[in-house]
Amino acid sequence: MLQHAEAPLRQGADESGGAEELTCLLFDGDDRERVHGEWRRLISGEAFAPRTGLTPAERTDLSYERLRLVNDTVAGAGAEALSYDARRLAALHEWTGFVDGGLCTLASIHYNLFLGSLLDHDGYRRDLSPYTAMERTGTFLCTELAHGNDVTSLETVAVLDRATGGFVLHTPNPGARKFMPNTSLAGGPKTAVVAARLLIDGQDQGIFLFLTPLSDAEGHLPGIRVSRLPDRTGTPVDHCLTAFDHVRLPREAMLEAAHGRLDKDGRLTSSLGNRRKRFLRSVGRVTMGKLCMSGGTLGMARAALAIAVRYAHHRRIGAPRAGERMPLAAHRSHHGRLLHSLATAYAMTFLHRSVLDRWAAHDPTDAEEREEVERLIAVAKGWITWQARDITVEARERCGAQGLFPGNGIADLPLNVEGGITAEGDNLVIWVKAASEMLFAHEAGAAPAPRGELTDLAFLRDLHACVERVWQTRARAALRGGPSGDPVGRWNETSGAALEMVAAHARVRAADALLAATARASAPRTRFLLENVARLFLLQELRPHTGDLLVAGHLTAAHVEALHSTTDHVIADLAPHLMTLVDAFDLPEEFLAATPLANADYLDRFGA
Repeated sequence: MLQHAEAPLRQGADESGGAEELTCLLFDGDDRERVHGEWRRLISGEAFAPRTGLTPAERTDLSYERLRLVNDTVAGAGAEALSYDARRLAALHEWTGFVDGGLCTLASIHYNLFLGSLLDHDGYRRDLSPYTAMERTGTFLCTELAHGNDVTSLETVAVLDRATGGFVLHTPNPGARKFMPNTSLAGGPKTAVVAARLLIDGQDQGIFLFLTPLSDAEGHLPGIRVSRLPDRTGTPVDHCLTAFDHVRLPREAMLEAAHGRLDKDGRLTSSLGNRRKRFLRSVGRVTMGKLCMSGGTLGMARAALAIAVRYAHHRRIGAPRAGERMPLAAHRSHHGRLLHSLATAYAMTFLHRSVLDRWAAHDPTDAEEREEVERLIAVAKGWITWQARDITVEARERCGAQGLFPGNGIADLPLNVEGGITAEGDNLVIWVKAASEMLFAHEAGAAPAPRGELTDLAFLRDLHACVERVWQTRARAALRGGPSGDPVGRWNETSGAALEMVAAHARVRAADALLAATARASAPRTRFLLENVARLFLLQELRPHTGDLLVAGHLTAAHVEALHSTTDHVIADLAPHLMTLVDAFDLPEEFLAATPLANADYLDRFGA
């Protein structure tokens, strides 16, 4: 048994380094250098080397220093181009997230939520140089202490002052304080985009954004009340509570576009007929933020796996024969779990690429198409970030006690993923919204062909589409049969099945993206690897649903009986290629060299 286990590992060692086509497929092919190259080089520099033993305040300061290095990389007006380039912006988060979770957060706020919002609202009329040169760091204030997922109910007001033509920004009660934005004096002078309810002559016109300076070199400006929040889990950022005490803003502070403009007489004109739609248009950058959060956690998951797989090959343990040692990776109980996570990470990556493609190609003037793409982004964000949490926890566990030490590069990752799960729309909430829309606005896939084989990728994919249809049918029946006259009661009866439908839909979309990438592979070895990665992903995700598929007649008892052995054979085929599969993640050598667990001499470096 030992000989059987060690032989594939020697083969894998011989073949590692042959991952170039896999890397090209994972990282946007011919567009790889433009999208990913600058960020990969950036984090390879000395400024991004691990720094241990820092206080939370020092870690926050370091993240701001690195944010300026990001800005130096894009240089001047390039910051505007970055905010408009969805692929490069998401890639920034993929590559920075696993080296500095705080930087990942700050970059998302400054480039996407702040600068992106300015550009989306007649930004060409403003002088953006203080923000593109980072003389002032941008932040985004929307969520309030009493209003998170019900942010459409926020209470901060911007009252039109007809005497001056400007606005008075005010926080009317403690619950209306802006919750968690990075508004402290760390990182230098800051300006915010603030979501506030526009009041004109006492009439609520809906929520709009207002450009609001917060601080200068001397401190916070008059009327700006900021208090630091306690340190949270994960990499620290200067999260604060922020309130406004009748802060006066000029007329040009309001961010305007077709969904809302004030004429010279202070009358609101809008292309949208209701306040909710105006709000959603005002905070439209949250959609791109979901892609950024997905990208950040995706990079964390891949980095965690790269460390864990290398450690599994370096860690030597007792062998059956006295006096012999063997790599931890020789055990199926170890490499099997890592391969399950690797298959999911590949599916996550290709799903993210496919969703970015849809976002980049959609017509923003087509309301129906935009709604569909935004829903897909929300579904993908929930699925990717939840999978990233599972993967980083699994990878940490596979490194044992060594993985608990931050200096080994893996301990902080699960906690940083938690931030991505909550940011830009809490996963469960955005999935509930998607579920309610998909009940009738979307049709799940057709039943698979009969008598398929468990090794047949098309058959496996269609089985997952069938799972989606099963749950959609159940959810529709629950909604129709729910208590009449009780909307909450009806949805309570429906939501469980509807959320299972969304989860199944996410798996189908991930499978489609993975299979499409497999079809693009030209080298036989690459095709072999990706086909088996896809097969493992589809098989492992099928296990919880065999009962439903058996009842529906899409699986036979023989299929169910063979599921474990078929999956195990796929794992055996992939086990020799563990290193190749993580080498394809293309992590910089500088990062790996600075991560003790990723190196054969990790024992000598521990505690040094």
